Amino acid sequence: MDRTAPTAPPDPTGPPPSVGPAPDACFPDVAGLLDGMPRQRSGAPAVTGRPREAATPVPVRRVHALRRMGRLFPTPTGTPFTFGYGAVLAVVSLVSAQLDPTLVHTLHQGSSTDVAHLVRTPVQVLLTSALWIAGGILSPYAIALLFVLTALERRIGGVRAAAVFLLGHVGATLATEVPIGVAVLAGHLPASSLHRLDYGVSFGVAASLGALTGLLRPWLRWPLLALFAWPLLIDLLAFTDPLTDWGHPIALLIGVSTWPLVRRWHRARLVFPDGEGCSAA
Repeated sequence: MDRTAPTAPPDPTGPPPSVGPAPDACFPDVAGLLDGMPRQRSGAPAVTGRPREAATPVPVRRVHALRRMGRLFPTPTGTPFTFGYGAVLAVVSLVSAQLDPTLVHTLHQGSSTDVAHLVRTPVQVLLTSALWIAGGILSPYAIALLFVLTALERRIGGVRAAAVFLLGHVGATLATEVPIGVAVLAGHLPASSLHRLDYGVSFGVAASLGALTGLLRPWLRWPLLALFAWPLLIDLLAFTDPLTDWGHPIALLIGVSTWPLVRRWHRARLVFPDGEGCSAA
């Protein structure tokens, strides 16, 4: 019988004996994972085909909104015709408010587009009569001129917006004054009708509004036309100032008749934004 030496007891001060590999050394740590839930080990989120866009911060949206609001008003570079014409009208209105009323009335008479002046100096009175705003700078037609001409000029350009304005101003004036001259010659009206007072920007504004509605969407076009035409119809039925009351609807119809032209100008401006003479005639 062989003798074997007794096994020495482990040294409490030495390292622990190696029993074998720890269970977690060969197997991954599954603590905290759920069965049946794939892709739990990826620390980064899965990348899709298109990166997620960051939300637009509130200050940036406010800047865009302010820019859109700013387009409602004329600027020297964006709408030079409206800006310059509006500045001239503002200066004339402010200066005339400081003058003697008798002098202002004399100036109005000299700028009146009545038959007597149209026969003698037609170009002069047609231009100078458009420098006055009946009712002052805060009248409804002055405010409408600011926004309507700005919107029209941004869509078709300054030269063409000025042409539409002048077409309504001159066309409605001649359509109301020429019949007076004919009636006086025929003896149906007294000679004093040749010197009636007629000035202001309202005919041009009405024509510009009529032209602008042709460039708007139907849901905005027809309510805007109805909103503007309704008081004109009321004034026409009241018949307090027949010539002016007829002139505004005529000017509005002149603007509406330019729809095919202003739409073509607008399309050409979208293609050639830097030039007003690039559209095909």
